Amino acid sequence: MSEAEPKDDRTRMTIGEHLDELRRRLILALAGLLVGVCVGLALGPQVIGMLKYSYVKVMREVGQSDKLAVFDLPAGLITYLRVSLITGLVIASPWVVLQLWLFVSAGLYWREKRYVVLAAPASAALFLCGAGFFLFVVSVPLLWFFASFNAWLGLSPVIMFSNHISLMTNLMLVFGLCFQMPLAVLFLAKMGLVTTRQLNRYRRHVIVAILILAACVTSPSPVDQILLAIPMWALFELGVLLAYLSGRKSDPRT
Repeated sequence: MSEAEPKDDRTRMTIGEHLDELRRRLILALAGLLVGVCVGLALGPQVIGMLKYSYVKVMREVGQSDKLAVFDLPAGLITYLRVSLITGLVIASPWVVLQLWLFVSAGLYWREKRYVVLAAPASAALFLCGAGFFLFVVSVPLLWFFASFNAWLGLSPVIMFSNHISLMTNLMLVFGLCFQMPLAVLFLAKMGLVTTRQLNRYRRHVIVAILILAACVTSPSPVDQILLAIPMWALFELGVLLAYLSGRKSDPRT
């Protein structure tokens, strides 16, 4: 082992000190979450406007009403509070992750800390990219497909406000999680569970698995299934490239 890498640079803490640190980090995380929810409440109209944009655009294009309905009077308030809570979670997530990182970092070696420092912001960025990709790229053709099919059948749907918000937020979550593909591939490679040679050999199997996963986690429409599978495939290839470059860096003979 080189001198640059100490044998053990972890901070030794007793069980009581660990519990005190955990309580402190939880309080700070909850305080940050409360602030994020307050900001989410203030930004609620703007966020709901973004979630409604694709629906309004599509319904106007097909010549149908762009108004969203509610089952009862409290439904609008309940959905507004749910959207504000989700927005607050997203806003506060960097602070919450930081508190989690500060708690677990004392038990990690310096090399492990470096990986976490790089992976945490990359994971958050990929999640936001996935959610934004659905909101600004996929949602319009997806809703247009549904609206056009209903018009072809001669149907005039009454869309519930809560149902539309649930559809949008759920699929944003799905796309955000699926965009973690390159980090997942790189993690498996760094753990020694797979090699770049194996990833290249079983590429066709991975593509089939991606198509199956996209069909399982999205709506029955082929639009969002294809528009999820294509970037997932590209992100898989990015993960393979990162794993290859990481392997070459750790072994100069390759």
